[in-house]
Amino acid sequence: MGFGSTAKKVQKLADTAEKLYSRLNELREQVAEMRQKLDSTSERVETLERESAEQRALIEALAEERGIDADEVLAGADLPETGDASDDATADAGDDAATTDAPDADA
Repeated sequence: MGFGSTAKKVQKLADTAEKLYSRLNELREQVAEMRQKLDSTSERVETLERESAEQRALIEALAEERGIDADEVLAGADLPETGDASDDATADAGDDAATTDAPDADA
């Protein structure tokens, strides 16, 4: 009778282990999908940042050619406050620019 009880416990343990293994595989698949999405999103963000920087450079060149002070125009513009670096699109350190620009927007 002791062996029957032990066999039931071992079977229950094996069933639990099988369920955990199945769940672990599901989680691995979810993590792999999330990594793919993260990589894809990161690539899109990098592309958009590069295109934005290119557009900003072109606009600033056109403004300079026409004698327009782009910084003055931006300072007077009613722009929504965001965490991005709209004033420094040509630099790679966009987050640093957003941090330094934030106090000016509040002043």
